Amino acid sequence: MKIAVLIPCYNESKTIEKVVRDYRAALPEADVYVYDNNSTDHTDDLARSAGAIVRYEPRQGKGNVIRTMFREIDADCYLMIDGDDTYPPDCAREMVNLVLEGRADMVVGDRLSATYFTENQRPFHNLGNRLVKRLVNTLFRGDVRDIMTGCRAFSYQFVKSFPVLSRGFEIETEMTIHALDKNLSLRNVTVPYRDRPADSPSKLNTYSDGLRVLRTIARLYKEYCPLRFFGVIAALFALVGVAMFLPVLMEYFQTGLVPRFPTLIVACVLVILALLLLVCGLVLDTVAKKHRQLFEINLNLLRLLHKREESA
Repeated sequence: MKIAVLIPCYNESKTIEKVVRDYRAALPEADVYVYDNNSTDHTDDLARSAGAIVRYEPRQGKGNVIRTMFREIDADCYLMIDGDDTYPPDCAREMVNLVLEGRADMVVGDRLSATYFTENQRPFHNLGNRLVKRLVNTLFRGDVRDIMTGCRAFSYQFVKSFPVLSRGFEIETEMTIHALDKNLSLRNVTVPYRDRPADSPSKLNTYSDGLRVLRTIARLYKEYCPLRFFGVIAALFALVGVAMFLPVLMEYFQTGLVPRFPTLIVACVLVILALLLLVCGLVLDTVAKKHRQLFEINLNLLRLLHKREESA
């Protein structure tokens, strides 16, 4: 069984050597890959000296790095961590075993149930993590305990069937929603967390990256759950239209006249728009279900191909 430890990096010279050595010690049979994303502080040289296989991704952004990692590396299990030494390797073996034993397609390293809120000194990050967790679990009916964690383990089937579209830090949200929508096996493992060293600033911008994450949730909700997405908007339009129409109707019954034609016209337009939105939702829901069916067929073909490669 081949294990690959994936570490996307951008200017992590303060910590990358320790991270590589720690995970090589925890998983001595694994290949440790460091993908350098235009670092200017010799992160690549330090990672190489610590025993990592160093590769490069010139397109800036964590999503771009992960896209290249997933495309280039073949393994039975992938363990992805950050290069900032915030995830001690204590639970690495447990996460890898869940994948290798076929009990999970993605294992989520749950920081929020451990030491995250005491270690992390950025209150808006704490608020954002809670908000994103609640949104995703509510909208996609999941039970994922940490959406934004950078510590995850994946199966070969997940990595080779996951279409990476995000370019930045919203990639973790996209991976989680993909697993929930496609009904892939997902497990939570509580992992310890420690804050970044004081001289190693975070690359995550609380506001701009947080906004990208929220936009990603809205986009994927529209694409994966179109009937619910357009149905909610249609219901709002219909409620406003009916609320505007009822006084006009009551006035007509009382007087036999319709003096407020503009209100009547707007009410009718809103109801028509509501019906059109509902039809859009129904059509796109059929398309989404067809995509899920095709995904299952492709997943079976992928598993068959992987078994043939293993036996060859």
